[in-house]
Amino acid sequence: MKLLKTLFSSLIAAVSFTAALHAADPVKVEGYSFVKTVGDISEYTLDSNGLTVLVMPDHSSPTLTFMVTYRVGSRNEVTGTTGSTHLLEHLMFKGSDAFNDKKGNSVKQFLEGIGGNYNATTWLDRTNYYANIGSEHLEGYMAIEADRMRNLWLHDSDRKPEMTVVRNEFERGENSPFQALIKEIFHSAYTAHPYHHDTIGWRSDIENVPIEKLREFYDTFYWPNNATVSIIGDFDTAKALGLVKKYYGVYPRSPKPIPQLYTTEPEQTGPRHIVVKRAGQLGVVAVAHKIPAGTHPDFAAINILSAILADGKNSRLYHALTDKNLSTGVQNVAFFNHDPSLHFLFAPLAPGATHEQVEKIIFEEIEKVKQDGVTDAEVQAAVAKYLANSAFQRDGSFAIAGNLNENIAAGDWTTFYTLDEATRKVTAADVKRVANEYFDVDHSTTGWFIPLVPGAPKHAAQPAAKK
Repeated sequence: MKLLKTLFSSLIAAVSFTAALHAADPVKVEGYSFVKTVGDISEYTLDSNGLTVLVMPDHSSPTLTFMVTYRVGSRNEVTGTTGSTHLLEHLMFKGSDAFNDKKGNSVKQFLEGIGGNYNATTWLDRTNYYANIGSEHLEGYMAIEADRMRNLWLHDSDRKPEMTVVRNEFERGENSPFQALIKEIFHSAYTAHPYHHDTIGWRSDIENVPIEKLREFYDTFYWPNNATVSIIGDFDTAKALGLVKKYYGVYPRSPKPIPQLYTTEPEQTGPRHIVVKRAGQLGVVAVAHKIPAGTHPDFAAINILSAILADGKNSRLYHALTDKNLSTGVQNVAFFNHDPSLHFLFAPLAPGATHEQVEKIIFEEIEKVKQDGVTDAEVQAAVAKYLANSAFQRDGSFAIAGNLNENIAAGDWTTFYTLDEATRKVTAADVKRVANEYFDVDHSTTGWFIPLVPGAPKHAAQPAAKK
């Protein structure tokens, strides 16, 4: 009862926060086309170059988040240029003729001078650049952010030291059992689609990609018609749109159409298995299944299935594994992507447990759901928890912009709202159906992390083929 009261209170708080954000009627600014308003977010298109602009005014605090999302990520890379999106993200902070360290007005110097919080991230489907700033600094930051869309310096003298920074990130990822398993499972699960490549890239590509290739990548994807500007917080919509036109409107559309990915992953016809052996303490079993893109109508039901299986102490796998001292806990994640992706179940092994035991139980619990379904109570609890977490993840302008960024990358920013709406409607029958539709053993990839403890035998059992 206490948990339900807490969740209910959280949802009420989220509703109150949303109610405080009143989307104004569409404003008319010369040079823009109004597209639509969904919830509290309005979409406009800059007519001259196709730039998408999303605005969500909220005057509760004199601050705002400005974020630009480029629809380019590691899915747009090929062998030889893997990691280019991420390396280019690092180089985007190196300056231009107009804004650089020598002049004292680089993006870093400007934002640190005004106390702004800023960064950038790269993922499978997108790259984003953002700043949380006082409202009075919007124009100053926008001028710099817009400038580096097309005027970036790309010098090999900057690439070389930044390459070593990225390589260090790569090596840190190699030391994490979970990251290592995720990477190896994606490598095995995808043979044709570029989700096969990790976002950070292959080490040899990171070290050797020529600056000319990075320039080519930049000149292919960094254009207004491949970007979305999101402004969340305290601003006047008409003035903000005027500033976007002033600074981004100087650029044309891309001279050539933005390349679209047409590679689809062939159907998987049998279970796949990988083993990662590295230094560590405890083993991990990870089981991944192919799931549809984030915009697919079944994604909400998959999220609820995922929660019932492995989200928290009331989940089925927690009872089946952790309560029986076979795992130290269970984790789940459904990758929310532009193209069909993967759902993961993780079980770190408790001392004395074996990979074989844990893997067998994971598949048995999946099979129980496929055969017998789930209860209405399980669905209701999972839905309430999901909606509460969704509300928590939208607490403040940056949280909203960051969440919206992932929906933009998935291909439809309105899923920021519609996924929650769809989740409220999920039934036990939906959960059983998607379990049978997507959690097919022939579409699974299982990974074992086997720790190499000093003095322990180097040979271990391998995953057995599923029948």
